[in-house]
Amino acid sequence: MTRLNDIMEKHARLLSSKLFLKRRQVEVVLNRSVLAWRDVEKSSRRRSGISNISQTAHSHAALLCEIVAVRKTEDDDQEDTETRRSQKKAKQHSEQHPYALTVSYVRRTRQHQWRCSDATFHCASQGLCEQWIQVINEQLSLFTNRPKSLLVYINPYGGKRQGKRIYEQKVAPLFRRACISADVIERANHARDHLKTEANLDKYDGVVCVGGDGMFSEVLHGLVTRTQTDKGVDQNQSEAELVPCSLRIGIIPAGSTDCICFATVGTNDPVTSALHIIVGDSQPMDVCSVHHNNIFLKYSVSLLGYGFYGDVLTDSERKRWLGPARYDLSGIKTFLSHNYYEGTISFLPAEDNMGNPRDKLQCRSGCGVCQHKPSSKDTHCEMSEEKEKSDKDGSRVWSQIRGKFIAINAASMSCACPRSPKGLSPSAHLADGTTDLILVRKCSRLDFLRHLLRHTNKEDQFDHSFVEVHRVQKFRFQPRHHELVSLEDLSDPQKKTGFRPICSTATTCNYTSAHSSWNCDGEILSHAAIQVSVRCQLIRLFARGIEEQQQQQQHQCVLEDLCAPWAPEPDTH
Repeated sequence: MTRLNDIMEKHARLLSSKLFLKRRQVEVVLNRSVLAWRDVEKSSRRRSGISNISQTAHSHAALLCEIVAVRKTEDDDQEDTETRRSQKKAKQHSEQHPYALTVSYVRRTRQHQWRCSDATFHCASQGLCEQWIQVINEQLSLFTNRPKSLLVYINPYGGKRQGKRIYEQKVAPLFRRACISADVIERANHARDHLKTEANLDKYDGVVCVGGDGMFSEVLHGLVTRTQTDKGVDQNQSEAELVPCSLRIGIIPAGSTDCICFATVGTNDPVTSALHIIVGDSQPMDVCSVHHNNIFLKYSVSLLGYGFYGDVLTDSERKRWLGPARYDLSGIKTFLSHNYYEGTISFLPAEDNMGNPRDKLQCRSGCGVCQHKPSSKDTHCEMSEEKEKSDKDGSRVWSQIRGKFIAINAASMSCACPRSPKGLSPSAHLADGTTDLILVRKCSRLDFLRHLLRHTNKEDQFDHSFVEVHRVQKFRFQPRHHELVSLEDLSDPQKKTGFRPICSTATTCNYTSAHSSWNCDGEILSHAAIQVSVRCQLIRLFARGIEEQQQQQQHQCVLEDLCAPWAPEPDTH
């Protein structure tokens, strides 16, 4: 009975009036969750036998939580929307109904994209117009998760070199419409240092980066470091418990790949990302901390890659003048080199109830797996030299694997992008406190090509005898030859001996006496021997995860159900 009362209260009408939309009379209804309207003419025809499909087609609704803004419409705004041909009729209509309000709301389009649509309602009474604006704004004020002030960093020299134009033309107008104030800082390679020391974060509700994955990494490192410094946490201690960031991070994609935005929203569209920020969406995300002998190196949220992906990045850094094409060229060169590296990988497996990388359970909006947080006692498991996942009493222990690897990858998200729609690990989750550790052992060049090609199709890329994947909470890697090198050594082709002449046959690999380098979200790490810990839900993004097509259909059905029962209630005016 209590649940029924809650539903009735949620759907109880707060306001109902007959207004005009594009010179058509419509009935507009507002409750605590939805603003809905329908043609009055269709209402009378419905009783004459019009089908339900026809009724739905002329009913519209917007969730209150997805309304961007409501404002009084000025005469100039109304005239701009009218063509010359209809200006005469519009003038007559405006004289009869001189007052108007415009509701801006989220409209879903194809491929996870959102757009901001406007509905302008006209009425004859100024009091009625102001009442609608007041009541809707009162309901919007209940959504306390919406940002009012943002700190925006723009990288003017990103991959597409268009961050400033994207922000000014597509994002800033939406922020102004939603009455969000934004302090903009436009300077390359400055966000990290500014966040660490100078920024007064108390005056902001979130931080927004306009750029690619590199710009996001700057903001991530600056915000996390600032949070730990303010709380007195030493980041160099690999076992230290990090404090989650209180501010959310927004991503306006304007880079070459924008992998992180694609994996959390489902599209690399600036308008969609801006609307997620405006409505105050919140998506928790895991962060991997990377250490070397109790020295903090980097944070990672997407990919840690050793071997193939590390060599590709190292080689591409010498070809930056080529632009984004350097990744393709370096990828081909690295593939033909076909190097492998010896080392020992040790890892702490995730709990059994966290699923596994091959369960085909993808991380989507409202993911149930990400709502389960690993217990804190998992971080204090003891190291074991046995390659067993559990001992006799069932407690988890560390596993250890020695071997020759072409690639070692740790994917904390699917790493999906337009080129690889499924990503490196299609079932990786954003906020479950784990990362998927993918080990590609020494194999023929042809077999490795088959593995790479499966990243671009729907086949299981782990279904190879030389590939194994583990869902882990921590891992350590020790190369067989672990001499320390500097970043200058890694970028110098004379000092890095990882690239050798191509093998004469496809069944052999080039063994390298030196180690490879780690690719950490597009940056080269200065050490090969590392310890990695997954920090569960350390940050939050202005996102809600990827909405499946089925979820979008259910969303539409909910709106239609809420529009359907137009029970006859007395008009408030």
